[in-house]
Amino acid sequence: MSSPQHPEPIPTWRDRWSGDAEGTVVLDLGEQPASDLFPLPTDAAPDPRYRMRMVFSPTSGLLQLEQDPTTPEETMGVEPAALVRQADLCVADAISAGLIRPHSRVLHYPSPHGGSWRPQLEPFELDEVTEGKADLIVDVHGMMHAADQKAGFLERLGHLAEDGVMLFMIHNASAIVREGMWNALKNGHFAYYTTPALVRMADEIGLVAIGAWSYSLYNHGTTMLAFAKKGGSRGDTQAASVTALIAEETALGVLDPDRLVTSLHTSLVESVAAIREYLDQAAANGLTVAGYGAASRTAALLSSASITSDDVTMIADASAAKHGRAMPGSRIPIVSPGDLVAAKPDRVLLFISDLLPEVRAAMPGVEENGGRWVVVDPIPTEIDPS
Repeated sequence: MSSPQHPEPIPTWRDRWSGDAEGTVVLDLGEQPASDLFPLPTDAAPDPRYRMRMVFSPTSGLLQLEQDPTTPEETMGVEPAALVRQADLCVADAISAGLIRPHSRVLHYPSPHGGSWRPQLEPFELDEVTEGKADLIVDVHGMMHAADQKAGFLERLGHLAEDGVMLFMIHNASAIVREGMWNALKNGHFAYYTTPALVRMADEIGLVAIGAWSYSLYNHGTTMLAFAKKGGSRGDTQAASVTALIAEETALGVLDPDRLVTSLHTSLVESVAAIREYLDQAAANGLTVAGYGAASRTAALLSSASITSDDVTMIADASAAKHGRAMPGSRIPIVSPGDLVAAKPDRVLLFISDLLPEVRAAMPGVEENGGRWVVVDPIPTEIDPS
C-alpha cells in the first residue's frame, strides 16, 4: 500500500478515452489477486497477484484502472434485492420524464455481473434489438467494462436513433471519493465515472445530457444520466439537474488529483488499520468471526488488511456457484448462508453494506444465535440487534 505521489510518471499508460499519456496515480493497492477468481480448494496455490492502481486523467476526467492483465472469469454472482429496487426507481423516473416510449426499440448493455432492466421494461412491450438503430439504449454499469472507452461510447452512439435516448446507470465515482471507497477498484472495471467526466465525454461525441437522477445505492453514489443527440428532437440543452450535479461534484474535488490522492489513500490506510484492529481485538476476546458477501471487491479488502482464515473462518454468499470455492489469495472458504447460520459465529462481517436489510431478513438465525452483523465499510461498525 504505497502512497501515490503527484505527479508520478506512468510508463506506457494511456488515457482510455483520449489516448493521452498524462495521468496521476491516485490510489495504489499494491499486488492483488484477480477480483473474479474463486479457486477450488484443490487448485494450486498461491494465487497469482497483479499490481492494481487507479489513475486520474486530466484530459478526460476519468478515474480508471491503470492496467488489467487478468482474464475475466465466468460470472457467478446473484443479483441482490437492492439492485432490483434500484432498477425499479430508475425506470419509474425515466417514465416520469417521458424517456420511455411504448413499442419502441430498445438495446441493452447490461453489466456482466447482472443488473438488467428487462423485467421493469417488460410492460412497455418494447422491441429488443441487438443491431441497427434503437430508440432507447440502456447501459446498466456496462460501459465501465470497456477497456477502450471511446470505442465503447462510439459503438453505443452508432446504435442511437436520431430522436433516441441513451440511459446510463453509473456507480458515481464522486461517492467513491467522498466516502473513501477505495476497494471499489477491481479488475475488469476499467473506468469510474463522475458526472463532469461522463458529460464531458458525451459532449465530445455529439451528445447532450438531458437529465440526471441520484440514488442512495452504494452510499449515496448511484446516478442515472440521460443523453440525446445534439440538435435532435429531444433538444440540445443541458438539463439544470445535470449542471447542478456537475457543480456539486466539481466542488468536491473530483477533478483535482491532489484531493483525490488525499481522500482515497487516507481512507485506505485508515480503513485497513481499523479492520485489522477490530479482528485482532475479536481474537483476543475469543470471538469467532465469519463474513458475508464473496464479492469481487471483497478480495482487495481481504488482501489489503492481510485477512486470512485464522481471522475469518468462512464467507457466505447467495451464489450457489461459489459454494465450495474460496476467496482468492486468502483462500477463506465460501459457504452457503445456511452453513454460516449453522456455524453460529459471534460476528459476521458484511462486505457490502447495501445488503444489510436483506441479509438480516434472510438470515435471522445469525442474531437469534447471539451473533452480530458488522458493516465493514469504511470501518467496522457493529449493528445493534435491537
